Amino acid sequence: MAAVVERENAFLHRTGPLTALGRELRPGEPAPDAELAGRGFRPEPIRISDFRGRVLILSTVPSLDTPTCDRETRRWEQERLALGDAVAMLTVSMDLPFAQERWCGAAEVGHTTASAYRNRRFGVDYGVAIKENDLLGRAVFVIDPEGVIRHVEYVRHVGTEPDYGAALEVVRGLLHSG
Repeated sequence: MAAVVERENAFLHRTGPLTALGRELRPGEPAPDAELAGRGFRPEPIRISDFRGRVLILSTVPSLDTPTCDRETRRWEQERLALGDAVAMLTVSMDLPFAQERWCGAAEVGHTTASAYRNRRFGVDYGVAIKENDLLGRAVFVIDPEGVIRHVEYVRHVGTEPDYGAALEVVRGLLHSG
């Protein structure tokens, strides 16, 4: 098995630089499949491939219980509702599934959330695993209905939200081309 790529200074936090594990993905590459834990006390498995046939906005965040992740995930919920059923939304963090369920209920977020706590390979495959704290870095991937990545944004500073407009422009383009 090949050694895991380490990207020093890939993410920045107010406490200093953070190392990402895994290479950066690029548009045009197939989205790696992964099995994640759905939310709740007895989480059902969720696979990235479950969303084939729809445009998928995949957001990775460090923890839903932090201010930036809270704002971002609520914003993606609003955008998802405005886009309709042709677009799926998946937010992935290392939060435990029952904590995700609690947060989603309190925040009135209905889109799919999943935990990578059982599958640390997910973070490496998407290039968002943070070596220093075992969390996921903030990133956004737009995946087309065939499972090909069409947009990638790795948000360098942990406290910064992604460029929603850039991702949504790609999503709208995919909706209008299909």
